[in-house]
Amino acid sequence: MQRRRGVTAKVWKSAVQTDNRGNEIIVADAIGPHEVRCALIPQRSARAEVPGQQQINITRMIVDANLEGVTLWSRVEVLGSQWDIVTPPAYHHGDRKTRHWSIDIRERPS
Repeated sequence: MQRRRGVTAKVWKSAVQTDNRGNEIIVADAIGPHEVRCALIPQRSARAEVPGQQQINITRMIVDANLEGVTLWSRVEVLGSQWDIVTPPAYHHGDRKTRHWSIDIRERPS
């Protein structure tokens, strides 16, 4: 599905904060999510076959090139569930219409 007509996702960018010990830590920014349109491409999944195991869903999310500040500590909400970013976002610099970020995300267990 094309990015323009894709699904709506909420992305929390990363921010540097200082904890109570004075250490700088990277966390998902609490200011608010940024809504983006994205295309989702399933990458791999493993279903839980034994009680106690977790199902693993990894999907590639493709968003427009104007999304910056997203790192491994960012969060994504898409398709009604929370997702973690599992690989650093990769920027693809093509023609004006083909510039985009591709981000692999993993669904958080519910």
